[in-house]
Amino acid sequence: MRRITLVVLALVVLAAMLFWSTRPKPIPVVLTEVAAGRVESTLTNTRAGSIEACLRTKLSTIVGGRIDYLGVKEGDKVKKGQLLLKLWNDDQQANTALAEAQVAVAAKRVDEACIAAANAEREAYRQAELRERGFVSSSAEEAARTEAEVRRATCNTAHADVAQAEARYRATRVEQGRVTLVAPFDGIIAKIVGELGEYSTPSPPGVMTPPAIELFDDSCLYVTAPMDEVDAPKIAPGQAVRISLDALPGQHLAGKVRRVAPYVLAVEKQARTVDVEVDFTDPPPPGKLLVGYSTDVEIILETRDNVLRIPTAAIREGGRVLVYDAASGTLVERTIRTGLSNWEYSEVLEGLIAGERIATALEKDGIKAGARVRPEDGLAK
Repeated sequence: MRRITLVVLALVVLAAMLFWSTRPKPIPVVLTEVAAGRVESTLTNTRAGSIEACLRTKLSTIVGGRIDYLGVKEGDKVKKGQLLLKLWNDDQQANTALAEAQVAVAAKRVDEACIAAANAEREAYRQAELRERGFVSSSAEEAARTEAEVRRATCNTAHADVAQAEARYRATRVEQGRVTLVAPFDGIIAKIVGELGEYSTPSPPGVMTPPAIELFDDSCLYVTAPMDEVDAPKIAPGQAVRISLDALPGQHLAGKVRRVAPYVLAVEKQARTVDVEVDFTDPPPPGKLLVGYSTDVEIILETRDNVLRIPTAAIREGGRVLVYDAASGTLVERTIRTGLSNWEYSEVLEGLIAGERIATALEKDGIKAGARVRPEDGLAK
């Protein structure tokens, strides 16, 4: 019996050792401690937004023609009123020179006519005095007075001729404005279509002709972002916004909603969206951000501080989470009730207490309720 007992004990030990050596090893898992913090209810854009300039214009000449002067290149900074481009207009310049000469001639005729009128008026005055003394006849006085009136009318007509000549001169100057492009504000040249000597064509409405020069002002920037149409009723001007850019990873810029578009934009094969414009709360200095940078925005609808929270990615369908049981080294499934949430954190109203740890890397194979796990080194929180 003693020998049998020893054999049985040996078999039990061997079985236990075999079970211990063949049982599944604990799965490394990332754990996050349930703790208090801030939770925000936010809305994010459906597609990448972009940085836009408050002033941006596409310039084209009113008429077409050959480019005779191109005083800028792409990237140049220009001042308001600076001449950017001019088409060939020697014929217009000749007409302007002619009109200017006509103004000078008309002015000379004014001098001539008005001097004659003054002389005639003095002569009429003398004839009136002589008539009173009986030295001349009334008909002579009448003739002198009529001559003075005619001369004064001629003087007035000469003044009208000057005004007409000046108006003609201004008209030729206006015509020259049809072939020139002048900067309407201080800015940067974004794009130029055409080279010196090439023919430039204006771009009337409805015709897909690129503008000759595109100009923008980088001293005032804002963000435009498309938001899903179902979120539009929740958005209003003045709401706080957090702005992030691919060009500045890890940085967030504060902003606020400036405008919500009054219509829905329907893009083929894409969701219907509403464009939202966002101003920077603390505008960055010129040159720090470039027009056209891609952006993402988070519109903050509500904020709660010092509430129990967990990563939103740790919540499974049906509001279930996997809680780590340190005593057994296993994961236990638990259903929770949440409050505010966004893509990063969710508020926990029921089902968890501070200090408990939950699994967050749920995509790893074998992570399920009842699984034996161990906190992954360097990643447990």
